[in-house]
Amino acid sequence: MNSLNLFMPCAAGVEGFLADEVHAITGLTGHDLLTGRGGVMARASWRDAMRINLHSRLTQRVLVQLSVTDYRNENDLYNAASEVAWEIWFTPKQTFKIDITAQHSPLTSLNFAALKIKDAVADRFRAKRGERPSVDTSWPDVRIYAHLTPETATLYIDTSGEPLFKRGWRTDKGDAPLKETLAAAMIAASGWDATVPLYDPCCGSGTIPIEAAQIACGIAPGLQRRFGFEKLLPFQNHVWQGLIEEARDHEHEPTAPVFGSDVAFRMVDFAERNAERAGVSGVIEFRGGDALQRMPPSETPGVMLLNPPYGERIAAAGVAGRGRDSFQPGALADARSSTRAADQSHHRETAQTQDGDDSVDFFSQLASHWKKNYSGWSAWMLTPDLKLPSKMRLKESRRVPMWNGPIECRLFRFDMVKGSLKRTPSDASVQGSVDGSDINTAGTPGTSAP
Repeated sequence: MNSLNLFMPCAAGVEGFLADEVHAITGLTGHDLLTGRGGVMARASWRDAMRINLHSRLTQRVLVQLSVTDYRNENDLYNAASEVAWEIWFTPKQTFKIDITAQHSPLTSLNFAALKIKDAVADRFRAKRGERPSVDTSWPDVRIYAHLTPETATLYIDTSGEPLFKRGWRTDKGDAPLKETLAAAMIAASGWDATVPLYDPCCGSGTIPIEAAQIACGIAPGLQRRFGFEKLLPFQNHVWQGLIEEARDHEHEPTAPVFGSDVAFRMVDFAERNAERAGVSGVIEFRGGDALQRMPPSETPGVMLLNPPYGERIAAAGVAGRGRDSFQPGALADARSSTRAADQSHHRETAQTQDGDDSVDFFSQLASHWKKNYSGWSAWMLTPDLKLPSKMRLKESRRVPMWNGPIECRLFRFDMVKGSLKRTPSDASVQGSVDGSDINTAGTPGTSAP
């Protein structure tokens, strides 16, 4: 198959990390790999598309761009979809579904626009093959995505199927679990390279430790699931099996220890079962216990990475609150603006303890515990509460903007120094910004994402 134009959507703030990851997976560089708003674009092969699905921890899905056209009305959308050779991607015996999103589209009904695209696909199959495929909105064989800007319509075919954060191992979970893609983004932003210990003292059902343990063992995240490309006509099973064997050949013994603990023993049980399904039960040491009492799990200092409880992590209104199981090109930007608008009339989420109460005391005690017992460790904490450093009476050495679904967050880094946290000028130069300003880690966008 000829070179494909791929689009890999991701959470806002993760684009730069995703571009680095795609480069590591495929070797693509320069104009073949561009970072945009809400995702990364690549000019790549079909084999690369399968490999990215198998190995990427950061993207939500892998889409193949099939058409970019100007439009003014629904008939233009019909004509655009009619020109796409759908028959080289799937057969009329298979079911399909149209997902459509828009940013400032002049059309009044996206449902009607989706209907026109569906009609165009079905009519082309009838003209080319003598029969038309059926629509299945629940479990389609093929997913077609359309994204409308004020002037252009872009059509994609999906190669992932279920969103890629669904690794296949999470069965046991608590309330508002952290998505695997965001856990992986936190690990990437922390710079953890699997050479020092990693510890999550609020591990919940184990998402962060399990992602870290798989990284430490070289385990591809997609080995335990199926993909949409397996139902597309270009799919060749022997090629896919070769990629799986290649991935398994790169697995190895863990290069660093990984630890997790949680005050709820029920969640520790969940985490242990999830780790077993993920193939890393012997790699992670899980324990129950209060974060204010847990001592360092290893003599060697390492990285603490945690996502403490805060407000309602999932139930949020607006564009981004419609659920993340379906990719919505460009919706991340709309989510950012809608959430910020909501913040003007509602207070920002604040860090909370398990009982749901704001707790300055808890976080200040946690900071004191860390300073006393975790000298030499770096602690990275994801929170929407920009006042958390002052609550902890710590000065962050870095802050990375990230989004947890619809919630705007910061990933704060605190460097644990026993007693006083005062730094010398040389410390500041080594540890990065200490003035509290945001650090844009996503790089400079090379182009606009769809």
